[in-house]
Amino acid sequence: MAYETGYSIDFDSIEKIIKSVNAEADYVDIRVNESSNNIIVMKDGKVQEVRSGNDLGGSVRILKNGAWGFSFTNQLRELETAAQSALKLAKMLESDVKLASVDVKQDQVKSKAKIRPSDVTVDEKKEVITEAENAARLDGIVSTTVNYVDQEGVNTFINSEGTQLQVEDSRVAMFLNAVAASEGVIQFGHKSIGGAKGFEVIRDADLEKFGRSPAEKALRLLKAELPPSGRFPVIMDPDLTGVFIHEALGHAAEADLILQNDSILKGKMGSTIGSSNVTIIDDASMDAFGYYPYDSEGVKTGENILVKNGVLNSLLSSRENASKLSVKPSGNARSAVDDQPIVRMSNTYLKPGDLSFEEIIEDMSDGIYLRGSRGGQVDTGKGVFQFNAAESFLIRNGEVTDPLRDVSLSGNILEMLLKVDGVGSDFRMGVGFCGKGGQTVPVGDGGPHVRVTEATVGGAT
Repeated sequence: MAYETGYSIDFDSIEKIIKSVNAEADYVDIRVNESSNNIIVMKDGKVQEVRSGNDLGGSVRILKNGAWGFSFTNQLRELETAAQSALKLAKMLESDVKLASVDVKQDQVKSKAKIRPSDVTVDEKKEVITEAENAARLDGIVSTTVNYVDQEGVNTFINSEGTQLQVEDSRVAMFLNAVAASEGVIQFGHKSIGGAKGFEVIRDADLEKFGRSPAEKALRLLKAELPPSGRFPVIMDPDLTGVFIHEALGHAAEADLILQNDSILKGKMGSTIGSSNVTIIDDASMDAFGYYPYDSEGVKTGENILVKNGVLNSLLSSRENASKLSVKPSGNARSAVDDQPIVRMSNTYLKPGDLSFEEIIEDMSDGIYLRGSRGGQVDTGKGVFQFNAAESFLIRNGEVTDPLRDVSLSGNILEMLLKVDGVGSDFRMGVGFCGKGGQTVPVGDGGPHVRVTEATVGGAT
C-alpha cells in the first residue's frame, strides 16, 4: 500500500522487523506516521506567522514479561534498531500488563477530504483568514486573532497478531478571537470551525458570519451586567453542554483514571448517575473533528454509549486497562507516533431529545441561560467542576432577557446530571483539542440545549 504524497511503506519490511523480535516478545506493534501541517496566525489584520512542516517517524512497542518497551525514531531506516531498543527496555522491566483480545483487522482507509489542504496555496489560505478577520472589525473591537491549522498524512499500524492498517488523515480548523473594550471593561468573543475533512470545511463556510459572530458577542458583553449569585434553574447551549460533558463526565469515564482512583465513577458501573434524560456517547467513527476509524492500538472504533438513560453503561479504555477491568476495549487509545498511547476521548456528546428551545424555556419563571465556555476546571476524583460561560442571559417568565457577563457555573458532576430535566432536539458539535499527560489530540464535543433544575451560578473571577 502506498500513500499518494509519494511516501511508501513497505509492509513486508515491517513484518520482518516484527518477526525479528517477536520470538522474544509477547506482543509487538509498529506505527509509522507521515504527515504535513500548516499553521497561519493573523493578529490585528497582519499575518504574524506562517509555519509549514513535514513529519516522518516510526515507533515500536514491545510487551515482554508484562512490561512495555517503547522506542521512536524519525529515521525509518533505523526502525529495526528501534525494535531492538524497545525489546531491550522491555527485558529490563517486570510488570503485570496484559492485553484484552481484539479482532485482527486488515484495512486501508482513504481520506474524507474533497479538497486536500496541500492542493490549496498559502495565498488562498491567507485570503480566507483575511476575509474572516475583516468581518470581525466592528466598531468597538480593539483586537483580533485568527489561527488557521491544517494537517494531512497517513498512519500505518502493524502488529504481531496480524493486524495491518493504513489510514489517511486530513483535518482543517480555524479559530477567531475578538476583543472589545470600553471604559475600562474588556470582553472577548470566540468562534471556531473545522472538521476531519479537507479545505472544503473553510471554503464552504460563511466566513463573514463566522468573523462577525465573535465580534458581536464581545460587544454585547460590554453592555452586560454582572450576574446574581446563588442557585438557579439554568439552560446550557450546545457549546457549553459539550464542554461540560467532555470535561466533567468524559474524563471521569477514562479507565486509566478509574484505575488510579481518580474518578468519581469508580465502582459505579450499572448505577444511576444521571436523570433518565441523560444519554452520553463517545464515537470516534462519526463525522466530527475527533474522527478516527482505528485507534493507536489498531482497535476499530464505533459508537460507545457511556451513559444510557442515566445509567453508567461503559468506559473509555485501551487494551491494557480493558484487561484489568474485564471490559471490551473501546478504541480510545490515542497518541502521536512518538508517544505511547493513553486513554483519550474522541467525539463526546449528550444525545439530543425531542424538545424545542421554546418548550425548554416556556415554563421557566426565573433562571439563567448560559452560552459557550471560557474555560474552567474539573476534579474528576472529587467529582466537582467550575466553568466560566462565554455569554449569559437572565430568563424571566419564559423569555430570554438581560445579558450577563463573567458568569460561572459550578457544582457536583453527578448532582448536575441527575437534575437534567429537559433535553433539546437541536444538536451541534464543537471543534477543539484536548491535553492529557503532555499529549494533545483533536476532539469534538457537543449536544443540544439542556435544562437543569438547579445549579450554582456566580461571578467568574
